[in-house]
Formats: sequence, structure tokens, C-alpha cells
Amino acid sequence: MDTSSAVKLLIVHYHLRRGGVRRVIELATPHLVAHWPEKIRGVVLATGEAPEAAWLESFRARLRGTPVTVFLEPAFGYASELRMDRKQLRKRVAEGVCRLMVEARRDQSLVWAHNLGLGRNLHLAYELTRRCPYTAPLIAHHHDWWFDNRWQHFAALQEPGFKKLDAVASALFGEARSNVHVAINQTDAAVLKKHFPTLAGWLPNPVEQAAPPPVARVQAARHWLRAQLGEAAPVWLAPSRLLRRKNFAEALLLTRWLRPEAWLVTTAGPSSAEEEPYADALAAAAHQHGWRLRLGILQGDENGLPTVPELMAASEAVLLTSLQEGFGLPYLEAAAARRPLLARRLPNIAPDLAKFGFKFPQSYGEVLVEPTLFDWRDEQARQASRFAAWKELMPRAASRLVGQPALLAAKSPCPVPFSRLTLTAQLELLARPVEQSWSLCMPLNPWLKTWRSRAAAGKLQASPWPRSAARWLGGRAYARRFLELMPDYDAEQPTRSAAKAAQAQFLRLKLRAENLYPILWTSEP
Repeated sequence: MDTSSAVKLLIVHYHLRRGGVRRVIELATPHLVAHWPEKIRGVVLATGEAPEAAWLESFRARLRGTPVTVFLEPAFGYASELRMDRKQLRKRVAEGVCRLMVEARRDQSLVWAHNLGLGRNLHLAYELTRRCPYTAPLIAHHHDWWFDNRWQHFAALQEPGFKKLDAVASALFGEARSNVHVAINQTDAAVLKKHFPTLAGWLPNPVEQAAPPPVARVQAARHWLRAQLGEAAPVWLAPSRLLRRKNFAEALLLTRWLRPEAWLVTTAGPSSAEEEPYADALAAAAHQHGWRLRLGILQGDENGLPTVPELMAASEAVLLTSLQEGFGLPYLEAAAARRPLLARRLPNIAPDLAKFGFKFPQSYGEVLVEPTLFDWRDEQARQASRFAAWKELMPRAASRLVGQPALLAAKSPCPVPFSRLTLTAQLELLARPVEQSWSLCMPLNPWLKTWRSRAAAGKLQASPWPRSAARWLGGRAYARRFLELMPDYDAEQPTRSAAKAAQAQFLRLKLRAENLYPILWTSEP
């Protein structure tokens, strides 16, 4: 691609729902427009769902006059949510990508496709990796992976063309030298670079420390929270969609132990039908036991609601208890908002955060819990059944790689990480009196005593924003790194085995025992 002339940027994603990838798109695109060597001629949002009108208006305003159009093709959405038979879906996706390529051919274009690696529509991935080489360069930006505790997605794709692991790998990665694969953490990027040496890269999400919201807006957010909760009480905020991997029961456990009078509040609701049973079970338990929990407080029309930064500023603390993250934007958003953060230390992104210069005073590895707080025998039987069913979703080549889950590996009842329980056992433990679970578990996690004292005294510590962060996360740095990803057409063509080998290495890593979480094996509570 000739980067000396203006281009059209074609942004492809299954949907533009709140959070996650949409947040990256809305943060990054203005920087690409502002710092591109020549002004971008226009932006096309190619998606399976029409974006919210208010969000689209705000996105256009961020681009300061650069034309934004929407290319809507429902077949680009999550395959599992579409009311199309397999033949119809394949046909509609192929026709949609063909129309998109006509637009790309008319104007010199670059296709920036998000989360093809999630595997929610392999027909879309297949068509893009096959057609883009003849029309426009493709930057496949992988935020999450289908094989990372998401084997239900593979089971849902058991149809002609994608029955074998090799076919899935081929659809996701292709074999063209104009397809570049990008990861948002160094751990995943290292695997991609090993197998696609000149066609892979690391692109951390853009984050900048913005000015704090105006005092009046923060006060308005506090009043709004008070009205929503029915009282003036401390708020501990988990800024996220209602996903199982966010491990909200652990956030609730920490809140109840460390700040019993506080409400745990999450921002968004579930983003797909498969996450609804988890959200419903958590909400039902909270209602039954009177827990101070409010889920999805920003669900519904965005007009008139506080923004997430305003809610952060109005909250006493922020929690991030995720089991897995591709990048972990809330870590940095909490630092940018100057709010104390209590967060799990995730091995795949902790090195990146340290490289950026961040230090998080309240980070932890696991919360160990005493086995007498839940029915060990029932939990072991439940996990054994679900683990076996989960492995049945996998082809034999993958199931042979799976490690042994922590609780199933135990010979007798012993302290185990709270994160390694099913939601049923987590809720059983939460139903115990707070002081009982605290007295039994605090000796297993002595650092919690210090945190409890800090919380009671209002002295939880925020992470300072390091000077070095701009070099990695600033808008100009993001635009420069993005431009450096442009494919080299003189580069060596990837071998036919590269896609298969890359996926095989990912499988070996993701199926280790330390990456197995029962709450992710099934959508069943």
C-alpha cells in the first residue's frame, strides 16, 4: 500500500456494543486519523449490528470531519446469534465481504479487522483472509482467542469446512503476505512472531491520562449512584460487561471482606446470550441473601447516564478480578482516574504493565479459601462432570494437551483458589456469614489484613501514572506502531504449515493447568 496518499480505513468487527473492542476502536481511530502521514480519506465501520446513534455521533465528532460511513451486514455478527442456516450464512458472508472489497477497490483501502481470533464467525475470518490479499492489506487485530477457555465456540462451528483444527487455523491466519496478525500483549505476540516473523506484531491499546472529569460531573455521578442504590454508601466499581471470565463473585467476596458497608457495582450487562445464565444466577443470589451488589448499572439508553470515567471518579475503589484478559484496560483506566485498584495479577499481561512503568499496590495472584466453607464432595463431583463434558467438545489432538484442574488434582480437601470453583460453590461460600469466611480465609491470605485496614481508613493506594507510559500507550506512539505494521510485499510468503503451527503452540499454552477455570467450562451456573 502506498502510504504517501490518502486511504480509506475499513474497520471490521462483529458488533459495536459497549466496552471491549468498541472502546479500542473509539480510542485508537482518532489517533490514526490525526497522525497518519497523509489524512485518511474516510472511515468505514463494517459490522453486523447498527451502532447506537449516540455513540456513532460521538465517534464522528472525535474524528473532526473525517467522513464515517456504516457498512451493515447482519451476517458479519456472531454466528451463534444469527437466525440463518449454515448455507445461508456462508452465502451472506461471502456476498457481504465481496461488496466490502468492491468499496476497498474503489478507494485505496486498509482493512482493520478486530477479533477474528475469537472465532465467533469463522466464515467472516475465512473470507477476509482469502479476499483481502487481492484487494487491500489486512491487519487482523486479535484481542481474544477462541481456544482460550471458549471451546463452546468450536463446538458451535462443527459444520462442513471447519470440523478440523487445521481448517480453523487456516481460516483465521490465511497464507498471504498481505495479512498481518497483531496481538495486544507480548505473550501472544511472541507466538505470532515465531510463526509469521515479518507479518506479526504487538500493538498495546492506546491509553492516556486525561484530565479528571469536572467536579460538577463527579458530584452528579455520586448523586445518581445514590439514587440508584437508594442510599449514600461507598461504591466499589467493577467497570466491565457481565462476563463469566470477569469473575465477579470474587470481586463481591473481596468487597464484603474488606469494606462490608460498600456496594459492588458493575457497569454493563451481559454481551451475549451465553453469558445471561451467569448474570441471572449472580443477581438471584444477591437478591436472596441481600448482598450489596448492583449489576449492569449503565444498561439501557446511554443518554443522560454518567460516563465510566465519571463513575470511577465517584467511586471509592475499582476492582478487576478477571480470570483472563488480553490487555486489561481497566488497570490503566483506574490509574488514569487516580482511583485505588484491587486487581488480580495476570501472568500474560503483568510483564507488559511493568514494561509500561505501572506498579499496582493492591494486586494479588489468588485468593485461597478454606474447603469447609463449601461442600467439597459435591463440588468435586460437579467439576469432574463438567470437565469431562468440556473435554468432549475438543478434538482428540487438543484434549490430550489439557492439564489437571486444581481441585480435581487434590487428593483430599485442602485450601484452593476461589477462582478455581464453579459459580455454584462460589455462591455457597458467599452465603456464609462474612466474619466466618473472613476468619477462616484471612490466615491463608495475610495480605488481606493490611488491605482491610487501608480500606477502613480510606488509605487504599492508587497507582501513579508513570512518565514512561506515553512512550508505549500514547496516541502518537499507537499511530506510529500501527503504521509500522504495514505488510511488506517483498516479505517471504508464510509456509502452509505456519497457521497450523501457531495455533498448535497457542493450544499447548492455553490448555495448561494454570489456565483452567471451571466457571468457563460451561454457561451453566
